[in-house]
Amino acid sequence: MSVSRDEVLGALAGLKDPATGQDIVATGIVRALTIDGAAVRFVLEISPQAAQAYEPVRAEAQARVQALAGVETASVVLTAHSKPADPPDLQPKRKASPNAPVPIPGVDRLVAIGSGKGGVGKSTVSANLACALAAEGRRVGLLDADVYGPSQPRMMGVSGRPASPDGKTILPMRNHGVTMMSIGLMTGEGQAVIWRGPMLMGALQQMLMQVQWGELDILLVDLPPGTGDVQMTLAQKARLDGAIMVSTPQDVALLDARKGIDMFNQLKTPIYGLIENMSTHICSNCGHEEHIFGHGGVAREAESLDVPLLAEVPLHLDIRTSSDGGVPIVVSHPDSPQATVFRDLARRLIADGRA
Repeated sequence: MSVSRDEVLGALAGLKDPATGQDIVATGIVRALTIDGAAVRFVLEISPQAAQAYEPVRAEAQARVQALAGVETASVVLTAHSKPADPPDLQPKRKASPNAPVPIPGVDRLVAIGSGKGGVGKSTVSANLACALAAEGRRVGLLDADVYGPSQPRMMGVSGRPASPDGKTILPMRNHGVTMMSIGLMTGEGQAVIWRGPMLMGALQQMLMQVQWGELDILLVDLPPGTGDVQMTLAQKARLDGAIMVSTPQDVALLDARKGIDMFNQLKTPIYGLIENMSTHICSNCGHEEHIFGHGGVAREAESLDVPLLAEVPLHLDIRTSSDGGVPIVVSHPDSPQATVFRDLARRLIADGRA
């Protein structure tokens, strides 16, 4: 059995980058990682003047990978460029043509996760569902398309700038068994994205079509809230198999959720179902159950629309702290009742042939 990409990166994670003091995986100098059976090859991309300082790092990296089970040969090469190859500029070069939606190469199913308004936990649901599907053995991708508020890098515990071997394609990041990409990886953590509609559409198309997603059973797209340019671009440019709507039970959230559902209906995108987030809260001290945001609103809405209620996710402190810590609760507390909700949801989607 050949070694996995995660095992190789795990072996390299403790090696320090002489220039920054951080590990070489986090700083992004590990490039062009290729696993061909029992042979592993990659490069360390450095500045032209630093070859001597990095030679011990290269030798240690090669030794660590060579020692992994399933590896017969390891080849690590230092490469130096006067100007490192950056990911392509995520802005449109020309006006998009009105072509029919096309499939994403290597991706079997493309599923959008949306919400009518912000603050209902859509990104938390997206991250945990991605990890739950991966735990069930699916090959999962997660695209953070919430351009104005990208939160998946923090929730998935991913940092660093994605590499581009040729200046045209982008190598996605990976953690918790999920391949992921986010506009948040292209900008500073506190940097605002001030883009108009055409820029958003161009960025989304490039993250869909120019990222080397590899072979995936499902690619989840964490959409921005509302019914704007990103949602329309996704449905019009990529072959979208279905959408999942997330809402909290209170009426003000359901009002906006209905608009989101109507948008997908107009775009001819099947609605897989609704998820009620923050459904109930159980006090950690006394065990009292309280429906802070009301109860049953999403279930009634799903019944009126004749679509399934896929899950009722509780409001729980561990879900929040796990997400803030970069380890979704499905990974950090896999046997907890909160994680079980997402695992059951993943199994249901798989059983229905939708993941």
